[in-house]
Amino acid sequence: MKLTIKDIKGNNQGDLEVKFPLIEDGKGTQAVHDAVVAYQAAQRMGYEVVVLDPDPVSPAGRNAARHLQASYTDRQALTTLGSLAQVVTIEFENVPAEALAFLRHRCPVRPGPEAVEITQDRIVEKTFIRAQGLDTAAFVPILSETGIPAAAAEIAGPAILKTARHGYDGKGQAPVETPAEILAGFRAFEGQPCILEERVTLEREISVVLTRGSTGALVTLPVAENRHVNGILDSSVVPARIPDAVAGRAREAAGQLAAAMGFVGTMAVEFFLAQGDRLLVNELAPRPHNSGHYTLDACATDQFEQQVRAVTELPLGDATLLFPVTMVNLLGDLWATGTPRWDEALRDPRVHLHLYGKAEPRPGRKMGHLNVFAETPDQALTAALAARARLISPT
Repeated sequence: MKLTIKDIKGNNQGDLEVKFPLIEDGKGTQAVHDAVVAYQAAQRMGYEVVVLDPDPVSPAGRNAARHLQASYTDRQALTTLGSLAQVVTIEFENVPAEALAFLRHRCPVRPGPEAVEITQDRIVEKTFIRAQGLDTAAFVPILSETGIPAAAAEIAGPAILKTARHGYDGKGQAPVETPAEILAGFRAFEGQPCILEERVTLEREISVVLTRGSTGALVTLPVAENRHVNGILDSSVVPARIPDAVAGRAREAAGQLAAAMGFVGTMAVEFFLAQGDRLLVNELAPRPHNSGHYTLDACATDQFEQQVRAVTELPLGDATLLFPVTMVNLLGDLWATGTPRWDEALRDPRVHLHLYGKAEPRPGRKMGHLNVFAETPDQALTAALAARARLISPT
């Protein structure tokens, strides 16, 4: 499809032909866990699950009623999946939209390919967000080296160069300030379409995880306050330590975007909170989200069960937060000197451990998380950080 690109002043900068090339592999590290937990939620509710995954040792595939080991673009496998399934859903956003469109002629697909397609390209996504009357950080698309001088003039000073596609957990991003740095970054990304985005002075990063049903029924989870380290989510504090009015605006904006997309299922909307309580939409994730993992222990209905309810057209569950909670991720770095001391973390009875069953711990790889609850968000954060620290430095 073609998308009209405008600069931050509204001037037409031409059309972008969006082709959405098919992807056969390359999941993010979080997808492994999310697939397994989503499968478990479906199984708990009495559903059998068929998994299409090219990975021969797919964690979800090992537990599914059937594992179709094939490329996401394999028409025979897609046809088989469509004949077996009453409904198809996804657990990471880079499933090819074309594959979802092919499946939709055989069975319901939720969320639909049009909604997923929006989230697969930052240029498309941010243009869509602005079309709904919501703010983003100022950005300019860069489709070739010839567009760099104009982009550098438009976004002067500190900025971030981001690939339009396939970026996650800080990958596909580079801080830049000068035209020379932008050019070097663009070439390092092998000339892929990019955006040049202003570097915003942040007060907070927050996210809203929501679930929307096929009838338009909407349940939004409490707003999470997120901290990233080296581009990877480190912790989520819930409820976010922000004014109630700001939290309300974030939840309203997230619901507005989900409705405009015709979204069905669980999704996340990430925001920057800038000076003056200015909300900027950062990005959309059309799936259960790392910042929603606290729901596994702290909400009446977790985000994965909500996903199953939505795509199978069951009534959505109660998302009440039962107590303040902090989620902290456990990266492979914690295994550098051996197996972490789980007993040390769990000596605090408020700590809940979730490991993802990954065989190889690597630096920066998400291996699991802790959910820790307390009487206040501050106390939950303090307890969670202390529990994680004890994994490698018992006290």
